[in-house]
Amino acid sequence: MEHNREQQKGLAVETRALTKTYKGRPAVNHLDMRVQEGAIYGFIGRNGAGKSTTLKMLCGLARPTEGEISLFGRKTSDPICARRVGCLIESAGLYPNMTARQNAVAKAKCMGLTDLSAVDRALAATGMDNTGNKKVKLFSMGMKQRLGIALALLGNPDLLILDEPINGLDPEGVREIRQLLQKLNEAGKTFIISSHILGELSKLATHYGIIKEGNLVEQMDRDTLESKCADYYCIEVDNIKRALPMITENMPEIQTEVYDNQSIRLFGLKEGSALNRLLIENGIQIYSSGFHHMDLEEYFLSRMEGNNPQTKGH
Repeated sequence: MEHNREQQKGLAVETRALTKTYKGRPAVNHLDMRVQEGAIYGFIGRNGAGKSTTLKMLCGLARPTEGEISLFGRKTSDPICARRVGCLIESAGLYPNMTARQNAVAKAKCMGLTDLSAVDRALAATGMDNTGNKKVKLFSMGMKQRLGIALALLGNPDLLILDEPINGLDPEGVREIRQLLQKLNEAGKTFIISSHILGELSKLATHYGIIKEGNLVEQMDRDTLESKCADYYCIEVDNIKRALPMITENMPEIQTEVYDNQSIRLFGLKEGSALNRLLIENGIQIYSSGFHHMDLEEYFLSRMEGNNPQTKGH
């Protein structure tokens, strides 16, 4: 039923073979991204993986070399698209000697907004409506980020694209931004958020996309990701080529994954003593063994390193 509701909502963002090359080298390579309406889409990758370039193309700040972008089912050339998207890429470009409201009014006028009540609504939504005459240069990093999000909210967009919105914040600032984004999402806003602070992103995101070297290696929802982060038994041995067939032959119901040149992960194993005894009796040395739970950060890092923890077949 949940899946059907998502399908009915439609896609806020869809890209087809989206590509951006610089000096003949692809920074983003044939990206097929799909973001459901109402989602908080966590966009993950190492520095230089292509996150910011992708987000700039979605915001209209960079022109694709090839490929297509659709926003809410419309091509980005449609003027309605621009009004439905708000962006905070890199920094908000604030005027340090102006107040929060003066910054917001300046942005609103640049956008052609004549009803300045939109400014007050955006400031109120982000908790920046009580800063009075305090100048931006005296704001904390968290206040500046909230003001940046307020500017992105001008025009009441349906989609907000935020590049590293919690970068450089102290724990209190991170908590404030997380609560703000959750509140806006509950009010119907769709988000694409890039972040390298994976533990925080996992508290927020409903969907994920992992990009590596310009390629989108995986997209999934939160439930799918959590199902992949299963408990497993990890064993390090001196001879994996002998140990692996011995395990699969004697324990056919157990799913295995070779993690590196010494480690095997076993999914579905209830206790490890029989396995350890089997290997020792057959002359295989065990360096370490024990149960683990793969958290979300470990999964992301594993995918970005090129391992594939979802491959659990023999």
